[in-house]
Amino acid sequence: MRQIPASGGQEPAGEAQTERVPLRRFELLLIFAFWTVIALLSAANALLDPRGRSLQAVLPSAPIALAFIESYLWAILTPPIFWLGSRFQFDREHWVQRAALFIVVGIACAILVDVTIAVLRYDLFYVRPARLAELGPLGRMQRLWFINELLVYVAVLAAGLARDYFLRYRARREEAMRLQAQAAQLQAQLADARLAALRNQLNPHFLFNTLHAISALVERDPRGVRRMIARLSELLRSTLEGANEQEVPLEEEIAFVRRYLEIMQIRFQGKLDVHIRVQPEVLEALVPNLILQPLVENAIKHGVSKIDETGRIDIEAHREGDSVVLCVRDNGPVPAGKNLQTMEGFGLRNTRDRLAQLYGDAQSLVLQPAGETGVAAIVRLPYRTRADLHAAGVPARSREAGS
Repeated sequence: MRQIPASGGQEPAGEAQTERVPLRRFELLLIFAFWTVIALLSAANALLDPRGRSLQAVLPSAPIALAFIESYLWAILTPPIFWLGSRFQFDREHWVQRAALFIVVGIACAILVDVTIAVLRYDLFYVRPARLAELGPLGRMQRLWFINELLVYVAVLAAGLARDYFLRYRARREEAMRLQAQAAQLQAQLADARLAALRNQLNPHFLFNTLHAISALVERDPRGVRRMIARLSELLRSTLEGANEQEVPLEEEIAFVRRYLEIMQIRFQGKLDVHIRVQPEVLEALVPNLILQPLVENAIKHGVSKIDETGRIDIEAHREGDSVVLCVRDNGPVPAGKNLQTMEGFGLRNTRDRLAQLYGDAQSLVLQPAGETGVAAIVRLPYRTRADLHAAGVPARSREAGS
């Protein structure tokens, strides 16, 4: 529902007012039907009540006609009364004036209906009793005979106010839902922007480290450098092809890290063994793009490169319930006192931030000793596939940066 600014003293400053909604055709029909039912009940009561037989009717149908005239007179007055309640809403600043206005209008409507029905009753449908021969409209007002009609007015006004308050409540609820949806969309865009920024930080870092490894072999192994450049071109092509995807199937991530490890094996001149064990059922699981490369890089920098014997990198992936567990293990030294915080470089910190952005509390990344030698980086993620997202109505590339 549209919102208009408060003006004319109708709402306190700073509060929104819903635009008045005219009565719809359905509501008008409902008002007509309601007063028709009231007319039928009033007519039946007039025919069955023995007290009404003291008046001499001019026509046998007088009680029925009078009941319908009175009801339809109120039916005609109902829309203006509803408009009055909507136009002059109660508020903290003007409630006394509004209450006085409602009372004055109510007395006027009650007198109008009472006098109109009295004139029809005693001048058209019934013979006026002798005791009422000289009683005119002023006399009826002095005796407050319009009180019953005033009570009807109060009931109609209460219904109009209730309708207006309901429409305002619904409008505010819809507006709140719209604002919540906008806030959620902005939050998602902010998260995507942050993820994109983290990936943009990671890509140059990965490229710089790989080029540094290549430069170390330029003079010592030119043939190996050519092979490394060829593998690097494949890595860059893979990175560019999935530049907008925050999540990819684990199978693609494994293929990417294999190419990266081939470059590292050339660098270490045959002194790096790689073992990859992945359960077939998790190959389609979605994982963050470039999730394994920083873990492998960290294992090489702080583990394999610190020993003289052949280094070893083990990569494992399996499913545990509703989670996917990724593990990158090396056979390097464990820091003194097992202070594994010293082994976290830029890539690992960046990875922690990305995981938190993507999965919140449903993820974890821990470093722990892998026995007498070596450190294991273990990542735990929610298990889901693109098929799961499609079944849930979420686009497979729902985590695209900047979308």
